[in-house]
Amino acid sequence: MGIDILNEIILILINMLAEPAEGRESPPARLRRVGAREWHRLGWLAAAALAACAAPPEAEQGAPAAEPLLAHVRQLTFAGRRSGEGYFDATGRRLVFQSEREPGNPFYQIYLLELESGDLRRVSTGTGKTTCAWVHPGGRRVLFASTHHDPDARAKQEAELEARATGGARRYAWDFDPEYELWERDLDTGALRRLTHAPGYDAEGAWSPDGRFVVFASNRHAYAAPEALAPEERARFASDPSVALDLYRLEVATGRVERLTQSPGYDGGPFFSADGRRIVWRRFAPDGATAEIYTMPAAGGPERQLTRLGALSWAPFFHPSGDYVVFATNLHGHANFELYLVDAEGISEPVRVTDTDGFDGLPVFAPDGRRLAWTSTRGPGGASQLFLARWNDVGARRALGLPRTDRALPASAAPATPDEIDVDDLRRYVGRLTAREMEGRATGTEGERRATAYVAEVFQSLRLEPAGDDGGWFQAFEFTAGVSLAPGNRLAIEKPSGLPEVLPVDVAWRPLGFSRTGETPSSRVVFAGYGIVAPADDGVDAYDSYGELDVRDAWVLVLRYAPEQVPEAARRHWSRYASLRHKAMLARDRGALGILVAAGPGAAVREELVPLRLDGSAASSSLFALSMTNDAGAALLAPSGRSLAELETALDGGAQLEGFELPGVALAARVALLQERRGGRNVLGRLPGARGREAGALVIGAHVDHLGRGGGGNSLARGAERERVHPGADDNASGVAALLEIAAELTAAHRRGDFVPARDVLFAAWSGEELGLLGAEHFVRGLAGGHGSDVSDAVAAYLNLDMVGRLRERLVVQGVGSSDAWPETLERVATPLELPLRPQDETYLPTDATAFYLRRVPFLSFFTGAHAEYHTPDDTAEKLDYAGLERVSGLVARLAADLARRPEAPAYVSQEPPRGAGSRAGLRASLGTIPDYVETEQPGLVLSGVVAGGPAEQAGLRAGDRVVELAGRSIESIYDYTYAIEGLAIGVEVEIVVIRAGERLPLRITPASRD
Repeated sequence: MGIDILNEIILILINMLAEPAEGRESPPARLRRVGAREWHRLGWLAAAALAACAAPPEAEQGAPAAEPLLAHVRQLTFAGRRSGEGYFDATGRRLVFQSEREPGNPFYQIYLLELESGDLRRVSTGTGKTTCAWVHPGGRRVLFASTHHDPDARAKQEAELEARATGGARRYAWDFDPEYELWERDLDTGALRRLTHAPGYDAEGAWSPDGRFVVFASNRHAYAAPEALAPEERARFASDPSVALDLYRLEVATGRVERLTQSPGYDGGPFFSADGRRIVWRRFAPDGATAEIYTMPAAGGPERQLTRLGALSWAPFFHPSGDYVVFATNLHGHANFELYLVDAEGISEPVRVTDTDGFDGLPVFAPDGRRLAWTSTRGPGGASQLFLARWNDVGARRALGLPRTDRALPASAAPATPDEIDVDDLRRYVGRLTAREMEGRATGTEGERRATAYVAEVFQSLRLEPAGDDGGWFQAFEFTAGVSLAPGNRLAIEKPSGLPEVLPVDVAWRPLGFSRTGETPSSRVVFAGYGIVAPADDGVDAYDSYGELDVRDAWVLVLRYAPEQVPEAARRHWSRYASLRHKAMLARDRGALGILVAAGPGAAVREELVPLRLDGSAASSSLFALSMTNDAGAALLAPSGRSLAELETALDGGAQLEGFELPGVALAARVALLQERRGGRNVLGRLPGARGREAGALVIGAHVDHLGRGGGGNSLARGAERERVHPGADDNASGVAALLEIAAELTAAHRRGDFVPARDVLFAAWSGEELGLLGAEHFVRGLAGGHGSDVSDAVAAYLNLDMVGRLRERLVVQGVGSSDAWPETLERVATPLELPLRPQDETYLPTDATAFYLRRVPFLSFFTGAHAEYHTPDDTAEKLDYAGLERVSGLVARLAADLARRPEAPAYVSQEPPRGAGSRAGLRASLGTIPDYVETEQPGLVLSGVVAGGPAEQAGLRAGDRVVELAGRSIESIYDYTYAIEGLAIGVEVEIVVIRAGERLPLRITPASRD
């Protein structure tokens, strides 16, 4: 690169010093006569040569810059079908853009976004099509192209809406509607002024920095004099009006229009440089296959081609320094547009800026040169939206071989920060909640009582109103904390010898946590392999451990898990049917008395006996279910002459052995289990609103509980680490700390008079989340009066904070699909904050928000992501990102204030539960039921609600119904229910039996498809 630049310097000097054809002008005189343009170019080249000589070896074309040029990338717009083409005003504090978000209009309209407040206003009329807006340098007028004056504008809107509704919408392509004209809106008076009046496409306009001129693209000459076009151009113009587009310049004060380009192909997308001296634009080849970037003087004149990539290179924009241009190109694939840089002289090889699949285009620098906005499909869903990032000017210059500049640029506007959110407060809250005396905050323990007492203490110091039971801070609830052996357990094996062998409980055998309790008569025993029944699937054979085996009134001995030494696809498929609950259900449905589970000598297990614990459902089975050691299993098999190890080896290799009865073997049992009941408590504090409780409260919640010492089966630690205290700094001391700081900010603003909520704001620290959303479910169930499915009159919206202390690239915002209001709300609230968001539509989540969503309350849940320390003793306070936690808290505080001030609550959107929500994945059929996952001691599945318009609602099912039978299968738990659904045929009516008000009620239901 350096040699090429030096060669050009030499050529310029030769031309500058060469003697003219006539006369004897001396070299010094000749140099004095050389224009400023040549001197400028010579100086630029010399500086570039010095930089290039010191630069590393040149990279290949299309290689990215050696250092990232974008930092703190964040999505700026969220609402509407798509948004894009955003341009800063002269202050850098506002952004004008186009978006398809207007009700009843499928086309782009123009909007002005205040970056410091998030306020948004529509600038265009709301009718017709619009594009390519620009804010006047004075800041009080907005330029845009529009077709709202077209008499057929509304008819075109209706036709497009009808096409989209019927699935006939065309693929997105730009429409060169000849009704486009340039308009300007006076932001003070609202007056509209039409700037162009010629037939044809007048659009893609931008003001000059002094406000005197507008440069735009137009094919008006082709409409005015089509006969002037060459015959082949005239033929193409009839089907593609873009081929005749050229650049024009409008002097706004006089209305005088002059044509700047007259080249074949589409010239468009022009912009002035920051000093107003030059224009940059893209020129398509006549066949439209490629486009390159060009510049020229602002008044027209010699054109300079900056790129020669042989691809679609377009949407160029000058850096405010004028030294380089950013643009988009599909050099790397037809549909993969990336951002690139090229120097303003077109000497350097273009440098790649982005590297993301899909579309990155329409880039624009802020006036300070420190930020870049562009349009991208990199966000969730793949729709085009606006993104914003910090710009690395030093890195860009280094990559292009440009010298550094000391030219002063406008100061950058600092992102807004909430007044009351304080890092030291957050650190102190987390420190207290994770302190040794909190003992991991397991629900129902002394550690939980200390933690909830601390939260109540903070609420009181903030002068919130107590909102718990009996006018206090706490709301108590009971739960099943565990299951243990009660006195009287006994297991006796009768063998052909006639002498019963009594096996010691908790040594040779142990009941499973969901076993039926009581006493059994002496009954025969059969062996059924792995106890699995699975259909064929994608090349995997069906599997049936039972075949014709008769297990009625018998004990069924099965191996734990699934066959091991089989192809991965088979192991993965069969394992889906290998849970203990499923095996017990299969045995029960075949008439078995009980099931016996042995690990098998070849299974890698820490303990041969299955631990006695709850499995997420307190419902017992109607089947006796026992775990036994391998020695006990071998003793049962001994009279048959078969070895447990041999059988396991054969089965692990994929053989489907026929089951058999154990000759002369019988088994009698007495099972006694004790369910331990404990009490937990939520902490509730209220900030009263002007309209009181009639408006429906905004609830902000975070769960305060964690795992204590290992949390039973929820710990992900290994070995002895499981018994250590799990401090739960991120999960969820971080969320509670944020909750407390948000309460502090809003109460302080309320006392100052800066925040006057229309509705109550209820701050809630839930307990029992780790055990199954117990505290939040208890709260909403109390509001609903039992199993009612709607608490939206009492709760307008819910905001949830769960694991928000490890901010990395972006903050995940879940539940956006629960209300159509959320995208626009997030856009408005998040705009002033430099906090990247990743919105997700999912509404069925393993966190407290689900308890509200199932009762028709829209919600948002905030989450910074999982990590290796999750549910281990290493989730400690010093690992949190407190600066990130401050930013998350600030966002939720702004959101809460916005929602609390609104007179109307966000509208609820019902969504079908995704496949596997709350159960196993892979369900094909849907009944439109919403299970209640809170424990119940009665057999069956209680419904929290039904999906509007779904099969369950059509069948007459209601919230509170307890499903006990589906398609002839007994339903005792959520496990039975999901397995029963797997066997349903879509569109084939079946019977579903529920218990309602104590009565058995049979109904008919027709499954629908989830797809």
